[in-house]
Amino acid sequence: MNRLHNLDYLRGIAAFSIMIYHYLSWSYGNFSSEHFMGRVGIYGVSVFYILSGLTLSHVYAEKLNLSSEGISIFFKKRIFRIFPLLWLASIAAIILKQKSPELIDVFLTLTGLFGFFTWDTYYATGAWSIGNELVFYVFFPFFIYILRRGTPLIFALIILFFCLHTYFAYVILDENNSLSSQWRDYVNPLNQIFLFLGGMCIKSIFDKLDLKNIYAFILIVIALLGFVCYPVSGDTIHLITDVNRLFFTGICFTLCIGFYKLTYTAPVWLHKPLAILGESSYSLYLLHAIVFSVISFILNRLDINNNFFDRYLEIRIALSVIVSLFVSFLSYNYFEKYFMRLASRKG
Repeated sequence: MNRLHNLDYLRGIAAFSIMIYHYLSWSYGNFSSEHFMGRVGIYGVSVFYILSGLTLSHVYAEKLNLSSEGISIFFKKRIFRIFPLLWLASIAAIILKQKSPELIDVFLTLTGLFGFFTWDTYYATGAWSIGNELVFYVFFPFFIYILRRGTPLIFALIILFFCLHTYFAYVILDENNSLSSQWRDYVNPLNQIFLFLGGMCIKSIFDKLDLKNIYAFILIVIALLGFVCYPVSGDTIHLITDVNRLFFTGICFTLCIGFYKLTYTAPVWLHKPLAILGESSYSLYLLHAIVFSVISFILNRLDINNNFFDRYLEIRIALSVIVSLFVSFLSYNYFEKYFMRLASRKG
């Protein structure tokens, strides 16, 4: 089916923003909830979940065969799409840590079962969200079945998962304690699944809606203004608790709807890099931390830290960004695509 290039733009920008958030926080310290980057660090991944549900629904809503054979083909394609890079990033992270991992944790990671049982135990930075995605994929055929059954069942399912989303925001997560101390609760897939289902519902609700570009742009601007200007301060736990969680979730949905209904194609000089960034976003997301570790090791061995201390952090960030973009481009075109073609042949 036709690729949704505007969603590629958003996916690429989100991946790039998360990379910058990590590089800055690892270099200068953590950001608070009032800082733009602190918000990106939390809700960049939320945008990924919504886009995942939306794009999968765009591809499979009508064509997914809910027979055992059809579902088997779907899972084969997902396995070939997700697991090779997850394995590569996880093994590289284990090697770089130079610490013997628990065999059970390695088994759960390499099989993808960590998302179901030990969702806060992972090796590659950001891999917790991939574990969540694997959980969502298991439910995806069921969600498609519900969407095909009609409005009442869809509405009931949305209400159920919205209540679960709200329960985490108001009950499970405590705004009086730091996010780091409640990380296991936050990365629980049950706390995120509403975003994935919501992305699927965006396709169902807005697919046939003819929305002019000006209104799509307005939605995007409103979302960005709300994201930047909404008053929250203190530890980032305040971004994901109480009414703040509901507000920012709404902002993420608004942003994704705006990009989904946007029919604007950027000029070639801008479209090409944004499209490449979107296509390679999975590699960029999983590999940027590994690149950062390698760059840091090389610079330290070259004694850059001592000879150029005032510029060391800037040099490390700049080199890491350039190399990460290059590596992710190569990874997508020569690693990810290979397994995608392999999955198509086997499918």
